Amino acid sequence: MANIKFDEALCKGCGLCVTVCPRKIVSMSNRSNEKGYFVAEVTDKSSCTACGACFSMCPDVVITIER
Repeated sequence: MANIKFDEALCKGCGLCVTVCPRKIVSMSNRSNEKGYFVAEVTDKSSCTACGACFSMCPDVVITIER
C-alpha cells in the first residue's frame, strides 16, 4: 500500500491534484491551512496505487508518495 502525504502548510488549494487522480480519491477538504487555503486530502489511502499523477501535477511540490 502506498503512503501519500500532503504538506498542508504549503498547499494553495488549486485542486489540480484532484483533477488528475485516476482513482478519484483525492479531494479538497473542508480544513484550511494557516494561510486560509482549503487543502487537498486522500479520501481512501488503501485505494492509492502511487501512480504519481497528483505528484507530477502539483505546482508547489506539496505531495510526497512512499511506495
